[in-house]
Amino acid sequence: MPKIIETQCCIAGGGPAGLMLGLLLARAGIDVVVLEKHADFLRDFRGDTIHPSTMQVMDEIGLLDAFLKLPHQRVPNISAQFGDQRLQMADFSRLPVRTPFVAMMPQWDFLNFVADHAKAFPNFRLLMKTEAADVIRSDDRIIGVEGQDSEGEVRIRASLTIAADGRGSRLREAAGLPVHEFGAPMDVLWFRLSRDAGDTDQTQGRFDRGRIFIMLNRGEYWQCAFVIPKGSNEAVRAAGLAAFRDGLRPLLPISSSRADEIGDWDQVKLLVVQVNRLRKWWLRGFLCLGDAAHAMSPIGGVGVNLAVQDAVAAANFLAGPLRNGTVDDDALASVQSRREWPTRLIQSLQLTLQKRVIAAALAGTGPLKPPLAIRLIAAIPWLSRFPARVIGLGFRPEHVAPELRTPA
Repeated sequence: MPKIIETQCCIAGGGPAGLMLGLLLARAGIDVVVLEKHADFLRDFRGDTIHPSTMQVMDEIGLLDAFLKLPHQRVPNISAQFGDQRLQMADFSRLPVRTPFVAMMPQWDFLNFVADHAKAFPNFRLLMKTEAADVIRSDDRIIGVEGQDSEGEVRIRASLTIAADGRGSRLREAAGLPVHEFGAPMDVLWFRLSRDAGDTDQTQGRFDRGRIFIMLNRGEYWQCAFVIPKGSNEAVRAAGLAAFRDGLRPLLPISSSRADEIGDWDQVKLLVVQVNRLRKWWLRGFLCLGDAAHAMSPIGGVGVNLAVQDAVAAANFLAGPLRNGTVDDDALASVQSRREWPTRLIQSLQLTLQKRVIAAALAGTGPLKPPLAIRLIAAIPWLSRFPARVIGLGFRPEHVAPELRTPA
């Protein structure tokens, strides 16, 4: 016999969207069950940028000071190098928030922090090693999920089911919601290099003929992204590790010998870049959030923060109906209506940059010249506030509703 659990809200996926929504709903007095298929959150090369918009949410619920005690690196601005020309692209230091910077933090530390604070509420349950595999339907309504935990089958019946299980969402597929794919010209190879005390502390990107390289300061090491043309991973690996290291050396702003630290292909992980969006995010009793609703390009590192914004909007719209037992179509449609517009705008910008900057750089054979817009930002420093606002706060930053800021 399967294990039966009943709750007001079942959330599949212990990522940024799922855990933040779980925390906010638990604070509102809603009974919440969050399912996470892994035994922990320790997975490399997830989004590790915590933007000012997310820290603003932390501030609104009284957790910012505790959050900032976690180890992190502060990034007040972003620069990029095009050929031999270095330009500042975004200056976060003038944003009108308490934390005018991007915090670089391992995502597992962020998720553990949110989960630990959610666990303080008796109406919050986090079930690790529990994977949602299918939805449970009753007539035209989804009333929960079927899945597996370490002991066998489990069924969670809920007034509302949330799919926050990532861009490969099983629940989205089970619900039959169609996805619109926009494509991407690149994939990304992620790896680490050691960081010495004498290294620059600047998080940066380099665009060169046929090559794009990003370095993120992680304190004790550099998290590196080597951007490759879409689908070329096998060809890169077939050329050999020595060729990969040699192609990396001229891009490093640190000693080129640091490339020799890559001694095995197992150290290099592939991120297959996707950009997509659901046409409809919800069905009766069911809602998709975060990557399950919209997979973002890694440009700007905004995926984590858009997921958190989704969670805040969902909590604002759904806490009252959940408390009253009346989660109707209008409430679910309101979440999509609120979050679809900023998602579309960010994805449009990402797709434009993919086409005009990323694809052009990867295909380039001659001297690489920065796009006009980037040259203007570099020439007129105050213009760097605009990309900083888009990246740091988004087009429609969400704020926790006043009635949800104090635990019920």
